[in-house]
Amino acid sequence: MIKDKIKDLAGSIFNDVVGYRRHIHANPELSYKEFETSLFIKDKLTKWGIEFTDCANTGVVGLIKGNLASDKVIALRADMDALPIHEANDKPYRSKNQGVMHACGHDVHTSSLLGTAYILNQLKDEFGGTIKLIFQPAEELLPGGASIMIKEGVLENPKPDAIVGQHVMPLIDAGKVGFRSGIYMASTDELYVTVTGKGGHGAQPHQNIDSVVIASHIIIALQQIVSRNADPRLPSVLSFGKVIANGATNIIPNEVKIEGTFRTLDEDWRNEAHKRMKKMAEGMAESMGGSCDFDIHRGYPFLINEEKLTANARSFAEDFLGKENVVDLDIWMAAEDFSFYSQVTDACFYRLGTGNLEKDTSYSVHTPKFDIDEDALKLSTGLMAYIAVKQLGN
Repeated sequence: MIKDKIKDLAGSIFNDVVGYRRHIHANPELSYKEFETSLFIKDKLTKWGIEFTDCANTGVVGLIKGNLASDKVIALRADMDALPIHEANDKPYRSKNQGVMHACGHDVHTSSLLGTAYILNQLKDEFGGTIKLIFQPAEELLPGGASIMIKEGVLENPKPDAIVGQHVMPLIDAGKVGFRSGIYMASTDELYVTVTGKGGHGAQPHQNIDSVVIASHIIIALQQIVSRNADPRLPSVLSFGKVIANGATNIIPNEVKIEGTFRTLDEDWRNEAHKRMKKMAEGMAESMGGSCDFDIHRGYPFLINEEKLTANARSFAEDFLGKENVVDLDIWMAAEDFSFYSQVTDACFYRLGTGNLEKDTSYSVHTPKFDIDEDALKLSTGLMAYIAVKQLGN
């Protein structure tokens, strides 16, 4: 059975995949700067005789064609970039690049897809169709590497019938995976707000236009966009995480800078919320004698898992891992640029459990202590290979 062959190959390459992951983890690169990671991937694909092309500067797109007759195509995606975080782990493979860390598991995704590529390349006589390997840069930074790769034709020549991606999840135990059909992750927009008043001495507020007071009112008032304008059945998140007012105890500054994020799961409401936030903030500032520049950097769309594809992938996972090792996922208000793929083709984005309390690997992603239970790499390669082969109809 092909399932057994895949499991045997996954076991045979497990130690190598651990090594790939540790190498990539120790040498993280920020978004759009994944030059060494790209070369590392190309070296492995070249060694295995897998053809590839460049895309989006540092991106790599490989092709594996099965030897059986079929014109079906499936894409498998992994992201490669790291985050601007100083790693707090004391491991032999900790980051060598100060202030840069694979704190979101992209080292896992890339090393796993390399392992999957190795497995599939060994099994070309067992399946028909084409498997497109997408090693994508810059998931962590707008406009998102996925959007650039799509513009450069990654979903053409050949055109995939579907795309599958996996992402680490420390809240799920290693050895398990999670699936959710339909809308799964949120859209994300970055908000950059400048409130301008008239600065002066804190003891003479009547002679000034207090930008701090105006900014404070705007921050509180904007929460009404979510609490009183959004459909309560529709998840929406508005959060401000950065406020800079460079005054002093006795100095009212001329301006206040505010930065935040808006996330939701509906494109119509997203567009309406943008208009309402901008109108409210500008109107409130004007009514208090100041002005407001409300700049919205439109980010990733919401991510939707096509129901039939996801149901199939979940069934394949249950077959490969056992039904007890496949769990349901809740809606996740974080964002992922895999969503761009999901807007233009059938997509399935599932979660790879990497948590283990005994091994201290249950810290959240995007934190300095994030790490994984590397036992997860025992299944990450084989499962994706199995989903790909089964989805191609083999």
